[in-house]
Amino acid sequence: MTKRDQSQADENREGVASAHSDRAPLTHLDQQGRARMVDVGEKPVTHRLAVAQGEVHMRPETLARIVEGTVAKGDVLATARIAGIQAAKKTSDWIPLAHPLPLDAVEVTLTPNGDRGILRVEARVQTHWRTGVEMEALVAVSAAALTVYDMCKAIDRGMWVEALGLLRKSGGRSGDFDRERTE
Repeated sequence: MTKRDQSQADENREGVASAHSDRAPLTHLDQQGRARMVDVGEKPVTHRLAVAQGEVHMRPETLARIVEGTVAKGDVLATARIAGIQAAKKTSDWIPLAHPLPLDAVEVTLTPNGDRGILRVEARVQTHWRTGVEMEALVAVSAAALTVYDMCKAIDRGMWVEALGLLRKSGGRSGDFDRERTE
């Protein structure tokens, strides 16, 4: 590492430390600021729940075809649900520092708003384990939304995915989070 690279790395670590000095330390960084997987071996097993959502925006005609089941590639809603469930189970393959988790349940729901051309995607993930399932819920929503795009891109390339975020979580040392109560 050159002196310039080392200096930049030191500045980055200092910036991270000062930006978060009033909060808990970033647990995915070691003392030298390098990425690491958090050791959860001594944490107690508790019930963990996370709910995430996102939206796929499209032309109202595209959403109508999805709901009617007339998209040439097949049942978009069923395929997206399965993609979301499968992705939640494989989150540690997507997110480098995520732990592989034994999931108790994964629910993916897709709710159309035809007037606005929006398909709302929501994932609810549960486990009894030592770490939370926020990433599993977010990955499930992402995969389901991207599957909708993939299956419909031939009829509507202007679709976009937005509003991906955590709605709520419960369990664990950091406590509960509910977006509606924090905004």
